[in-house]
Amino acid sequence: MQDGLIILNAITKVFKPNVTALNGITATIKPGRITGLVGPDGAGKTTLLRLIAGLLKPTNGHIKVDGFDTIKDARFIHSSIGYMPQKFGLYEELTVLENLELHARLRDIKRQERKDVFERMLTFTDLERFTKRLAGKLSGGMKQKLGLACSLLSKPRFLLLDEPSVGVDPLSRRELWKMVKELSADGMSVIWATAYLDEAEQCEEVLLLNHGNLLYEGKPKDLTSRVAGRVYLASVEAEKRRQILSNILQKDGVVDGVIQGHNIRILFEKDKRPELGVSLTPTNARFEDAFIDILKGAYSRQSLLAARMKAKPVQDAPPIQAMNLTKKFGDFTAAKDISFTIGKGEIFGLLGPNGAGKSTTFKMMCGLLQSTEGKALVSGFDLKSASSMARMRIGYMAQKFSLYSDLSVKQNLEFFSGVYGLTGTDRSNRIQELIKIFDLEIYLDTNAGILPLGFKQRLALACAVIHEPDVLFLDEPTSSVDPLTRREFWTHINGMAEKGMTIMVTTHFMDEAEYCDRIALIYKGKNIATSTPDGLKGEIKSSEYPDPTLEETFIELIRRADQGNE
Repeated sequence: MQDGLIILNAITKVFKPNVTALNGITATIKPGRITGLVGPDGAGKTTLLRLIAGLLKPTNGHIKVDGFDTIKDARFIHSSIGYMPQKFGLYEELTVLENLELHARLRDIKRQERKDVFERMLTFTDLERFTKRLAGKLSGGMKQKLGLACSLLSKPRFLLLDEPSVGVDPLSRRELWKMVKELSADGMSVIWATAYLDEAEQCEEVLLLNHGNLLYEGKPKDLTSRVAGRVYLASVEAEKRRQILSNILQKDGVVDGVIQGHNIRILFEKDKRPELGVSLTPTNARFEDAFIDILKGAYSRQSLLAARMKAKPVQDAPPIQAMNLTKKFGDFTAAKDISFTIGKGEIFGLLGPNGAGKSTTFKMMCGLLQSTEGKALVSGFDLKSASSMARMRIGYMAQKFSLYSDLSVKQNLEFFSGVYGLTGTDRSNRIQELIKIFDLEIYLDTNAGILPLGFKQRLALACAVIHEPDVLFLDEPTSSVDPLTRREFWTHINGMAEKGMTIMVTTHFMDEAEYCDRIALIYKGKNIATSTPDGLKGEIKSSEYPDPTLEETFIELIRRADQGNE
């Protein structure tokens, strides 16, 4: 075997009309390792994986996989590769076992061999108990495990994974990584495309792409070292942290700033550290710091959306109340006795593993599901008995793009403004304002379904806040988007909270959960813990976890809940 399992030689890929997805990529991917393919949305990650798999032909340049050309020897390469696409590519109306059977036939695995292969894959992915379950009924984590099992049936020599952990909770992500590391230890070569930068740190090598260009090739720690000594934590009053962060981000010399519990994490330019008026403590650099640095921290630092909003007045009733919410589907209880109260201008996070009841609770709170027992109140209005009054005070952004794909950007804005009761000059002025704020002008006549992902998210948020609701529900609003777009979104979210809008958010990004004032952790249909991010960390702080991360906290609290139920 060569030193380079995969050789990329001046790879360019141009899609019509004149869209350059990759621009002269030259790199070497070494065998027997997990190589991270890292970059923002639209960087070219999926295109490069499909070129390596022989599913696309490069416009210029050539690729060799273990000495074989991806164009001339595509059939051999197809038989040697396991490829797991970004979108769930299995048949949701088939069971787990039927999907395995279909892929075994496609891979020409002999009937007499299938039983042993299936048993090995089902054991490896811990799906033995779910062989008769429809793929569409699996949780996000189990879907990804099934996708991995199908891609491994033919014992491929190398495995291509296109953002396999998108929409997957921290516990399932950890299990997925454990499985892939086992495969790598057995000699399989893995390319893992990701926008999760904590995952990039787990890779042995990374290729960092942006706008089709290769910005870095090498070990993650070598890139991280470029920002060593430039990252600090500022300890601030919790109730002032969003305003202080906004002020810090305006300072010349600040590359990046994010909320981290009661602290603000700050990355400075090299040899430049402005006076911020806060106490600073040096902290270890992360790969994400280096990533943001190499992209020059190019994201919006101020929210024009929030700046143009009117401050929300004080109300007698809390903006959100859950009172002993219970939801049953037949004999199955998806959520049981969920209670919490959320105050004006509070960002409240709803976290939990896939299938734990988090989404059910969220849907009851925004009126998409009616509770079996208990009450869900918005600004004092019961979502059962006064649903129309409650819904007019709600803005909702779904996890999956839920706007009208066959309508243009402008038509979607016009439709939702009408639904929320805007008329006349107010309506047209508000639409024009949002077009400007979210930079939608060039896409006004484009159907929403074919927008780039980042602009889909912008349009979805614009439609959710077009009527300036009292309460905003965000269901994994930044799933699949890159760190720069995520920062831009949180600039808007923080700004709206400062104006008094109450926000409930679900997320699988634990660094995003740090922005929340409080978090409720839902597991097995119950609220097992509610506190501030630092309060939850404090619950597990010990000699084993002297300075726990929120991800470690999430996993440990779930482990303790399981022990308590034994």
